Amino acid sequence: MDLKGLKFSKMHGIGNDFVIIDESKQTVISESDKPEACRFLCDRHFGVGSDGVLFVETSDVADLGYRMFNPDGSEAEMCGNGIRCFADFVYRKKILETESMTIETKSGIKTVDITLENNEPKFFRVNMGLSTFNTDEVPMKYDKEECVDGEIEVDGEKFNITVLSVGNPHVIIFVEDVDSVDIDRFGPLFESHHLFPEKINVHFVEAISEHEGKMRTWERGAGVTLACGTGATSTAIAGYKLGVFGSDVLLHLPGGNLKFTVYDENGQLGAFMEGPATLVFDGEIQ
Repeated sequence: MDLKGLKFSKMHGIGNDFVIIDESKQTVISESDKPEACRFLCDRHFGVGSDGVLFVETSDVADLGYRMFNPDGSEAEMCGNGIRCFADFVYRKKILETESMTIETKSGIKTVDITLENNEPKFFRVNMGLSTFNTDEVPMKYDKEECVDGEIEVDGEKFNITVLSVGNPHVIIFVEDVDSVDIDRFGPLFESHHLFPEKINVHFVEAISEHEGKMRTWERGAGVTLACGTGATSTAIAGYKLGVFGSDVLLHLPGGNLKFTVYDENGQLGAFMEGPATLVFDGEIQ
């Protein structure tokens, strides 16, 4: 694997950071090399350092195609913070100069609307699509069709959990004090729990009010991150279903804030996410 001359951008969405590579015109990293290359690029000591690598591709069903790889080299379905960075990148690089775009991901087509400031992308509103609480679809090994405020035991402690998928799987755990949770202890235990055959993203959440919450995240394949867009989306939807949050909620993540509006489409819950994306630097592997 030779990455010499590889051009990329480093971006972050409220602290959730990514390396972004343009493959809309040609393949830059071969399919067989992608896992190893992404492990290197994500390495914060020997590589660039990031929570994931995003690839811009062509699409037959949307304006552009999107792929994401985790720091461990596995491929993820989608990332809410990542898709905002993706939209910022393609606009800045003149790959697609439109203030509304459709993006094909492994969890479906997402629509992103861009707010410009001084002709630069500044703010992004994403229709994150519909969720499912069906345990077979998450997937989760469970004896009920849904796990909403269900109780499980992890490492000798009992937790009430709500499990759903927004294209990738999430477990939401509401707690009294989110800062007191030992996330380094419980994060990996939840992620690899036998109930979740494909592992799961883990979110501990404290409800401040009906329209405000605070959360911390352990991401599948990445560990602790400053933010998780799909996780925050799942938190807003789960909180609405539980009656903890209203349809509009502001979530505080370690890296910043995201706003959500939950909607009901024929009995299925979805959400709009609003937040920023930031270009850190452009680079080239020497």
